[in-house]
Amino acid sequence: MKLEMQHRTKQFAIDVWRLCAKLPHTREFNAFVNQLIRCSSSVAANYRASGRAKSKADFINKLKIVEEEGDESQFFLEVIDEINTNHELIPEIKRLIKEADELVAIIVASIKTSRFQ
Repeated sequence: MKLEMQHRTKQFAIDVWRLCAKLPHTREFNAFVNQLIRCSSSVAANYRASGRAKSKADFINKLKIVEEEGDESQFFLEVIDEINTNHELIPEIKRLIKEADELVAIIVASIKTSRFQ
């Protein structure tokens, strides 16, 4: 499960980056795109870092960061979905919103499980 999640979170960051490369390069879009790239890559980086946690509390803390960054990624994807005018990008945006939601749900479940072990 750990390796699958490492792959999945990394792929999420890459897929978001690829989507962002297709969005308009305007000042308005760039503000959202920059935030989205930061938080989506943070999901992958912090999930990976959770594997090197020094304690149970450190592990949970790192997962909480993943949860927050995943939720933030979903927020910016939803905003982009609403302002996007390129209909060809809609399926990819919707897929990434769903993936962000699933990743957050998995992380929340992992946090709950870790707290009760």
